[in-house]
Amino acid sequence: MTEEELIDSAKSGDVDSFNQLIYTYERLAYSVAHRTLRNPDLAADAVQNGFVKAFRGLNGFRGGNFRAWLMRIVTNCCYDILRAEKRRPTESLDHLLSGVEHLPYLTDPQESPEQYTSRMELGNLIETGIGTLPADQRVVIVLRDVHGYTYQEIADITQDAMGTVKSRLSRARGGLRDYLQQHSELLPETYRHKDASL
Repeated sequence: MTEEELIDSAKSGDVDSFNQLIYTYERLAYSVAHRTLRNPDLAADAVQNGFVKAFRGLNGFRGGNFRAWLMRIVTNCCYDILRAEKRRPTESLDHLLSGVEHLPYLTDPQESPEQYTSRMELGNLIETGIGTLPADQRVVIVLRDVHGYTYQEIADITQDAMGTVKSRLSRARGGLRDYLQQHSELLPETYRHKDASL
């Protein structure tokens, strides 16, 4: 069945059709939620809540980009959790760093152990840097630079104007660049800025 047929079937109450739709997008939804919330348990909650809301509100989907519609719901659930977390004590930095995951299918079998270690160190530092950004900037940089969404898709997901999306992305990239520069000693040696005077 095509995505459109699955959506029509799910709108008629067919849970199996909806589950097939969810299976297609669950990894993407979790990745966005995890990078936004920086906590695997909260990310799983956001995804689950988002999928339940999507199923209940499926008749409100009027066509167009289903992926963007679904990610908007999951992203809104992330924002809800972030608002609730602001009212609670923060967790330790150790917990935030322990949640960073790397997917095995992204590894390169031609990569040397040194190259792998260097890539993991850089990935961890970038993840930590993204985690320091405000939530609205974090969402935009994850959607654009990690998952490759277009500006229009991000505007649809966040329900912000295109100019707002571009502005937040610019600030997010600048903030991440500043973070990496401030912590350049943690960068793998191959990524450190070489001082031309040496």
